[in-house]
Amino acid sequence: MKRDIEATRSALLSAAKELMTSCDDVDTVTSRAITSRAGVNLAMINYCFGSREALLYEVFRQLLSDAQRADTELAGLMSAGISARERIILIHCRMMRLMIANFSYAKAATKFILLNRTSDEELGILPLVEEHFAGRRSRDECRLIAFELTSLHELAVLRHAELKKICGTDLTDDSALERYVRESAARYLD
Repeated sequence: MKRDIEATRSALLSAAKELMTSCDDVDTVTSRAITSRAGVNLAMINYCFGSREALLYEVFRQLLSDAQRADTELAGLMSAGISARERIILIHCRMMRLMIANFSYAKAATKFILLNRTSDEELGILPLVEEHFAGRRSRDECRLIAFELTSLHELAVLRHAELKKICGTDLTDDSALERYVRESAARYLD
């Protein structure tokens, strides 16, 4: 039975990944399309993942992890010989660029992340925030700063078209993106 569930999970992940990477709009990656491609019953998405959004989030995490592994510069930033503050800024810039470049499926995952984040592991910059404050802030304060800064940047990615239209800040432009991240980080890290 357990092997059947793992096989079903794997089939759903594979089908969702195929659909997400070949679509122009993630909204077309419906539960029916995923289960049809996977050859499983529609109810299995909820059984295995809890929701379509949770499944798409898991696919996005896998795609993001693959992209991060391929980006040796990003991997090196965690241990680079620069300040923790600068590493936070550079990591967020790279992650936001990656998400905007893959916006069609980052959109669904970002909504899910913003509404369902529940653990420290989803706050990859927490160790850097703690390093930056070097004991001047409690662990809970650092966790809150990492949570707020990460959520702010995820929301900015999700609404980047509106941010450009309303505020004139074009996050698809590298210099504007870096300026935005530096200014928002200053509010939390200074």
